Amino acid sequence: MKLGVVGLPNVGKSTLFNAITKAGAECANYPFCTIEPNVGIVAVPDERLSVLGKMYNTKKITPAVVEFVDIAGLVKGASKGEGLGNKFLANIRETDAIVHVVRCFEDENITHVDNSIDPLRDIETINLELIFADTESVSKKLDKANSLIKTGDKKYKIEAEFLQRLYDHLNALKPARTLPCTDEEKEYLNGLFLITAKPVIYTANIGEKDMGKRAEDIPLAKQVIDFAKTEKAESLVICAKTEEELSELPDDEKRAFLEELGEKESGLDRLVKTSYRLLGLISYLTAGEKEVRAWTIENGTKAPQAAGKIHSDFEKGFIRAEIVDYDVLVELGSFNAAKEKGKVRSEGKDYVIKDGDVVLFRFNV
Repeated sequence: MKLGVVGLPNVGKSTLFNAITKAGAECANYPFCTIEPNVGIVAVPDERLSVLGKMYNTKKITPAVVEFVDIAGLVKGASKGEGLGNKFLANIRETDAIVHVVRCFEDENITHVDNSIDPLRDIETINLELIFADTESVSKKLDKANSLIKTGDKKYKIEAEFLQRLYDHLNALKPARTLPCTDEEKEYLNGLFLITAKPVIYTANIGEKDMGKRAEDIPLAKQVIDFAKTEKAESLVICAKTEEELSELPDDEKRAFLEELGEKESGLDRLVKTSYRLLGLISYLTAGEKEVRAWTIENGTKAPQAAGKIHSDFEKGFIRAEIVDYDVLVELGSFNAAKEKGKVRSEGKDYVIKDGDVVLFRFNV
């Protein structure tokens, strides 16, 4: 799972990225300081793993992960090659979803490319550049589909009709993800790899003075939240500067700091969890003395395909999955105890794995 962190220059993208990955992406008060995308792997917060780790006295805990890519700042005209132009567009195309960071703080020491703070204008600048890039891409595909209609194959006529509808939607300055689609059309749309078809988390980056306030009481952040609702997109409010400071603290000091702020979890934890949910992903768990691990699968995955995430042989030779609910396992204290109480289920090939299932796969190759 790969998420691209995008936004105008100097909105706090690299500060947020540093907090996420502790990878030290360069932060500087001038546009285009991020030339190549920085990549960082982040663990998906999951307290269930530490509980199971203690229960099994395990040697190793392996969480599910999210990959974040810090993509260079956009400017007007990027779709035509302005700024870093096509360089960043190619990087965004390779991601599964977009974290769109929007500046919602005032700071006279940090310049803004448009010399004022206006979240909705900034969102529009980014979105228009992405729409322009997609419009050009769809236009080429539409021309090709129209030229193939004369072959008489009905599929090209159907493709051309859909592409024309998509082109008109983009030309009306609307992102591809808001186009009403049937399930079949949705599958075809996903195969076009359009930037504006990707799901988005609009992330309002607030100043430290606004920490602890309700989002509704921060006017600039509320603009971002209200806009996200119009697209039925996700939104989050984060202070990237505070998150960067938090990322440097030991766990106990971090918890104390969050308590002072009146927060239960960090903004970064919320961002990672939201990203995971946004892409329709869940985790099933495996547990033993050697390792406790979370495995990432799409919601709706059946047992054999989930087993294949561990090893292809598990899927090929799948016999059954022995499953116990996480809460039941914790309550009873061990897999064997759960089995004795009749709480371990034997599931076959049609079973759909659920988030938090603790699984033991039986297979034969």
